[in-house]
Amino acid sequence: MRNLIIQQARVLDPNSRTDQIANVYIQDGTIVAIGGQSTTLDNFHAAEKVNASGLWLMPGAIDLAAWLREPGLDHKATLASETRAAAASGVTTLCYQPDPATSIDNSAAVNLIRKINQGLQLANVEVIGNMTFKLEGKRLCNIGGLRRVGCVGVTNAWQPFENLNVMRRAMEYASTHDLTVFMYPLEHGLAAGGVMHEGEVSTRLGLPAIPAAAETVAVAQIIALMELTGSRVHFCRLSAAGSVRLIRQAKRDGLAVTADVAAHQLYLTERNVLDFDPLCHVRPPLRAQADRDALLQGLSDGTIDAICSDHQPHELDAKLAPFQQTEPGIASLETLVPLTLRLAEEGVLPLLQALRKITFNPARIIGSQAGCIAIGAPADLVLLKPDVLWDFTLEKMLSQGKNTPFAGWSFNGQVQRTLLAGHTVYQAQEAN
Repeated sequence: MRNLIIQQARVLDPNSRTDQIANVYIQDGTIVAIGGQSTTLDNFHAAEKVNASGLWLMPGAIDLAAWLREPGLDHKATLASETRAAAASGVTTLCYQPDPATSIDNSAAVNLIRKINQGLQLANVEVIGNMTFKLEGKRLCNIGGLRRVGCVGVTNAWQPFENLNVMRRAMEYASTHDLTVFMYPLEHGLAAGGVMHEGEVSTRLGLPAIPAAAETVAVAQIIALMELTGSRVHFCRLSAAGSVRLIRQAKRDGLAVTADVAAHQLYLTERNVLDFDPLCHVRPPLRAQADRDALLQGLSDGTIDAICSDHQPHELDAKLAPFQQTEPGIASLETLVPLTLRLAEEGVLPLLQALRKITFNPARIIGSQAGCIAIGAPADLVLLKPDVLWDFTLEKMLSQGKNTPFAGWSFNGQVQRTLLAGHTVYQAQEAN
């Protein structure tokens, strides 16, 4: 592998709280030195020197939730299209989410995903396996076998368990193998048939609704089972103020709990559904302003550890129907970094804290050594030009899915180059 030096970059490392102008030395895909403006290494022969003056150097983003579709739903997206979009948007690691059509309940499924991705080498793809066969919530998968083949966690995604005893046994099984359980908190009975948040907007529109209690009740149940089983649980896609309060208390009680929020929940609310916009049909649903405020507070005080994209690309027809008949989800991989940077720009979070939510924290949740700029860490890095205002448009999207409500938004800061293990996987074209 080629050695290279990234020179004169503003190095932003959320873990060490580093914010300085420095050179970064990369050898065989690994960071070997970080030095000041005049620092050199004896006997270090760089095949390339990157002039990064005026640019930010940050760890590549780690997305805890990307529904990559292939194999099984290739008409919606492929690993090739989505990892290409990831590289261009500063995301170097994606966590593959199983669903009934792309079930991960055996080692062959994991190996197939890896084989496809190895031929691409545009982003790391970590796999989260099934807790139950075909996600049917009845028979437990061979969780130990999934652990041995390299799954970073297990989940039943949005599918219900047959009963709480099955959930308990699955959590116990995962715990014996020191494997994180990724729980999607939803009480399906309370949510049955709903398509948006239960509140004044759903009443006005006459749409079947999902109360916030459908999430908070499930969070409370899972926390009770954590205390019973000693499991390590990551809560996925929080949306309700009550959930934030419960997880904040669980952390105070010393439970091994982490949580994430989808980036769109930090900007959109139920009011964005007022014109029946199917692009705002998501799961969990966009909630009230008070819930959004609680999510932002949870990010600020550390209750919520990570921000993810919850990337769900769809074919065009999936969103061309009356609201309640459309499929939920946003193609949001390419807006993860821009929306996170906007939190810092708007003063919601300090810059390093915002970056930590998409780099170091998710890395530790999945047991990765990436997500930081440190000696010995993999050189999964992003060079960003901070003073560029650019428009996010459907024409510029590389994801196969174009289902986003953020088309037309403008963002500050544009990815110039993305490195994966020191190898350039994306480089912006020079403007004419």
